[in-house]
Amino acid sequence: MSRLSILKYPDPRLHTKASPVLSVDDSIRQLVTDMADTMYAAPGIGLAATQVDVHKRVIVIDVSEDRNRLLTLINPEIIAREGTQICEEGCLSVPGIYEDVERSERVMVRALDRTGQTFELEAEELLAVCIQHEMDHLEGKVFVEYLSRLKQSRIKSKMQKLQMRQSA
Repeated sequence: MSRLSILKYPDPRLHTKASPVLSVDDSIRQLVTDMADTMYAAPGIGLAATQVDVHKRVIVIDVSEDRNRLLTLINPEIIAREGTQICEEGCLSVPGIYEDVERSERVMVRALDRTGQTFELEAEELLAVCIQHEMDHLEGKVFVEYLSRLKQSRIKSKMQKLQMRQSA
């Protein structure tokens, strides 16, 4: 059980665009396991590799109540979207901050699983939000960037103060 360190906003590494996974090998499967352990321990419902300073297109998600339905998305791409919804989002990289963000209500995603097999998944509601949120991380985008500049500035300041207190 290896737990990884989660980068905290406004760390500039969170703005790094992730590279595609060229081969789903043992190192990628170990990354998935370590990311899942980290996500469950945090506790969170989703984690992108970018958040643990690994800039590969890998996401783990589990929105189940029992925390026993791990979804692994490697090289995910949204191939269809429908509708809109506004949902309150939080992020392990921006702890304690929750804000409403508008996202697609339903998405169809194509990805590789942890064995390297291609699959497609239709997601709605919380799972759709989580997929879009984590895929933003792979593009170097944090959910607070959907907010007004004033809110972004306040959150950035709050996070910097929190980090200074923790490192003192």
